[in-house]
Amino acid sequence: MNLREFTEYLVKSIATEPDMVKVQEFGGEDDSVVLEVLVHESDMGAIIGKQGKMAKSLRTLVQAYAYLHDNKRVKINIDSF
Repeated sequence: MNLREFTEYLVKSIATEPDMVKVQEFGGEDDSVVLEVLVHESDMGAIIGKQGKMAKSLRTLVQAYAYLHDNKRVKINIDSF
């Protein structure tokens, strides 16, 4: 399971409409990775959480996964469509 698949798995487990979740991976600067997470508009509240706690937790888990597998810095952008 790569970083994109792991992130998609986490977000789909939270979302009420998991079929609408899309995660794209882009190369960033300085050997970093940018993950673009797109969710349905109705799921934005659940994914971000109160005061951003769920989003912060997602970022922490994904960064830990990246550290254990390939030592890259990860930036996650969460957006809706």
